[in-house]
Amino acid sequence: MMGIGFPELMIILVIIMIIFGAGKLPEIGSAFGNSIKNFKKSMKDAEEIQEATSLEDSGDSNSSQTDDLNDAETPEGETKKDTAPSQETKEN
Repeated sequence: MMGIGFPELMIILVIIMIIFGAGKLPEIGSAFGNSIKNFKKSMKDAEEIQEATSLEDSGDSNSSQTDDLNDAETPEGETKKDTAPSQETKEN
């Protein structure tokens, strides 16, 4: 297997300095660092979104199972009553 050691890194650094010049190296390093930071941030955001959707999916399946159980408990011929309290709006 090939490994990149210190001599190889020095050669690469010299080539980069010849191509871009010593003045541009801090700008290139900063841009590279920002790119890595943004990539990590977007990966973290994507994982959070994926976790949220998986939690919502499991929550939706649980609520539909609860509705099925409630329907099964209601005897035939009876209508299911709304147990939620009615909300009245008050005007000022």
